[in-house]
Amino acid sequence: VQLVESGGGLVQAGGSLRLSCATSGRTFSPMGWFRQAPGKEREFVAGINWSGSSTAYADSVKGRFTISRDTAKKTLDLQMNSLKPEDTAVYYCAARRSGLVTASYTSYDYWGQGTQVTVSS
Repeated sequence: VQLVESGGGLVQAGGSLRLSCATSGRTFSPMGWFRQAPGKEREFVAGINWSGSSTAYADSVKGRFTISRDTAKKTLDLQMNSLKPEDTAVYYCAARRSGLVTASYTSYDYWGQGTQVTVSS
């Protein structure tokens, strides 16, 4: 089982980035994106169930970020618009073997290696 993120980078405030997570081995439900800034705890960003019919977002990203998945391609995406310097962090893709979308990172069974997102002011 592998989760591999891509798409991070450096962007100016107000810009956009799209993160992708490629999965292998099995189909997960649900999946989510988390982030961790230096000196801070890992925090929930967004989550989605298997069919994509149910999504959840942290208040700090609502209206700016969109999570989506392609079950046929086994990919998970995070479209990030109107980026702010406080969005700077390492972003992680995560998956649960089963269950519902949750913001608790301890409930996720598999993790990617992370991709750095840096937003300059």
